[in-house]
Amino acid sequence: MARRGGIGLLSGLRLLPLILLPWLYAGCAADNTPNERSGSAKGVASTFPRYASRAVRVERKRMKVDDGDTFETRGEVFRILGLDTPEIRHPEHGFNRDQPYGRQAAARAAALFDSAGVIEYVPAWPDRYGRTLVHVFVDGELFAVKMIKAGLAYETVSFYGDNGFPDIAGLILAAAEKAGPPPFQNPYEWRKRHRVKPRK
Repeated sequence: MARRGGIGLLSGLRLLPLILLPWLYAGCAADNTPNERSGSAKGVASTFPRYASRAVRVERKRMKVDDGDTFETRGEVFRILGLDTPEIRHPEHGFNRDQPYGRQAAARAAALFDSAGVIEYVPAWPDRYGRTLVHVFVDGELFAVKMIKAGLAYETVSFYGDNGFPDIAGLILAAAEKAGPPPFQNPYEWRKRHRVKPRK
């Protein structure tokens, strides 16, 4: 009896690794599961590799969305290329009321950034207002294209050219043609009609 009991204990100890192995593997697999918001998200390097060396990653928590095509981070203002979204009230800039769809565009921009695992921009140059002109990518996809497809932006490539990004400009133009005209006046025309002298 004692002899058989000893053999049973020894056999059980030998089988222990085989019993625990699936549990250990499952635990490791769980620890290595990509994060839905970052680890599994694509970046510019995977979708637009030619711009990978110029891409700058941005932390969402450090971003302040001003409107649908402008944001701030670390004290710098960035104007997103390729699109023009409706204005929101900015008395300091001479706009005392919202353009229709302005708040919706700003909210959509914030939502796109909130849901992104990776936010990056590729800079062009500063504009006359001191903002840095950039193309923005959320999880490797063009922000401008997403806004145009949502019907919340006009494309600006036709007016300003490709700004040295011919491939990106082509995607923006194609998205605008497919989406059709947005349901609001072109912001360029709206600004000319509604801008007043800024308050001092």
